[in-house]
Amino acid sequence: MLSLSLIGAFIPTAFFVSITPGMCMTLALTLGMTIGLKRTLWMMVGELIGVGIVVVASALGVAAIMLQYPAVFAVFKYIGGAYLAWLGIQLWRSRGRMAISGEVEGVKTATAAGLAAQGFVTAIANPKGWAFMISLLPPFISLQHPIAPQLSVLVAIILVTELICMTMYATGGRSLRRFLEKSGNVRILNRVAGTLMIGVGIWLASS
Repeated sequence: MLSLSLIGAFIPTAFFVSITPGMCMTLALTLGMTIGLKRTLWMMVGELIGVGIVVVASALGVAAIMLQYPAVFAVFKYIGGAYLAWLGIQLWRSRGRMAISGEVEGVKTATAAGLAAQGFVTAIANPKGWAFMISLLPPFISLQHPIAPQLSVLVAIILVTELICMTMYATGGRSLRRFLEKSGNVRILNRVAGTLMIGVGIWLASS
């Protein structure tokens, strides 16, 4: 089991890593703007599953092997990036499932499975995330003690901090939406969200 001192050092480290703007946080902000916090939780579920896989695989050494074969990531990166960019273009044009209409309620036909898939692909298809976990975890894992209990604690901390940070970003996006809706700038909101979504897609594909 991890010592309290190591846990105390890992919590702020994990929080700092999570709160730093990245693809998943930008996606949470964008979806918070367009579909609200409640439905963005579905994206967070997919993202947390993806992050959990990345953390466990990194700790077990699988990631070190996968990073030697970039083609493994290429399919996820390009397909996922293209899909997110396409969603961004739809948002920019005020069309599609996640575009906000001029009504009080936005269009909310994006499926839970589709939102979860966005989060999962964004989390798991980023080789920089894998590489970062490989470098982050070793200092906090002792080979002199059973790996499973240590890894369980680290994964739990990472997932909790990811959830907190994504919730903060999504809440910020929702607040921005309310501000722009009050001034009647729904089209601007769609274009801001669309630009962010396109940016995430390009970021993912080029990472």
